Amino acid sequence: MNANPAPGFHLSRRGVLRAALATSLAGLLAPVVASCVSGARREAIVVAGGEPGGFYLEFATLLAASLQRHEVATLATVNATGGSLDNLAQLVSGEATLAVALADAASLQGGPQGKHPGQIAALGKVYQNYVHAVVRRDSSITSLEDLAGRTVAVGMPGSGTSLITPRLFEVAGLESAPAGTTAAGRRVTVKALGLNDGVAALAAGDVDALFWSGGVPTAAIAQAHTNTEFALLDLSSLLPGLRQRYGAFYDKVLIPGDSYAGIDEVWTVGVANLLLCRMDLDAETVRRTVDLLVGNADELIPRSSVGVQFLSPNSLINTADIPLHPAAAAAYRELHG
Repeated sequence: MNANPAPGFHLSRRGVLRAALATSLAGLLAPVVASCVSGARREAIVVAGGEPGGFYLEFATLLAASLQRHEVATLATVNATGGSLDNLAQLVSGEATLAVALADAASLQGGPQGKHPGQIAALGKVYQNYVHAVVRRDSSITSLEDLAGRTVAVGMPGSGTSLITPRLFEVAGLESAPAGTTAAGRRVTVKALGLNDGVAALAAGDVDALFWSGGVPTAAIAQAHTNTEFALLDLSSLLPGLRQRYGAFYDKVLIPGDSYAGIDEVWTVGVANLLLCRMDLDAETVRRTVDLLVGNADELIPRSSVGVQFLSPNSLINTADIPLHPAAAAAYRELHG
């Protein structure tokens, strides 16, 4: 290892193998892997992360530090972004080398029916996202249906939250009304607020609920909860409708009790979060990044989520409809047989 400085931080608005891996893929991958120059190091890697206070940016910062520490790149930096959709845009444009994004958002770009099929590849599923529907504990809101006629923060454009929230409303039979209009009946007034602004608005009573898709616990929510007590809504009843309309990206997951002090366990909607690259990323960088995901996993979990989030070979290859980069598939086979 060298003594490189910590990775830079750039603020931007743009942040056991699967048995089905066909043996015929080995012949396709052999020339790709053989063409690598062993030990080659990229000059620079940019990781598209997420919003300050969220798990994406924490993970991306840890990943960049690990990439630089282990000499995968001479310099690894992080872009703070609005979230999944922004990250995918940066990846496609070449502004970012690696990006973290939700599987449902990634499918819109790189899935079989996406805008850029065959251009985006996965290095692995890096953790599970949990959809948070956060309300004040002193409110009368106990279910998603209670949001009718209320005002809700639904994430900034460019975030994964802004993608899944209207899907949740649709399945629940709610309609969205833009801020500045009056919500009546089954309509919900929606405000495009990111994590930090949304948490502040909820604490101040300017919105009645906050939606957020992120890790557990999310630092910004946990910190605000110490001053203004929150509660979480159970969203698991919406899963059948979500899966029927939008595909099998969504799972029933449990936010453990006391993930946020004093809040009981609650079932919600989970979405896999993927580490992505372009299909044309060089095989050596891909292989060495996979080596970090497998061999240095302890460096890549934010301290607040130790024991809740983890990386494992079994879960890393479960990348929904986004194919593993050929060099990543080869690396997992080499590492785990």
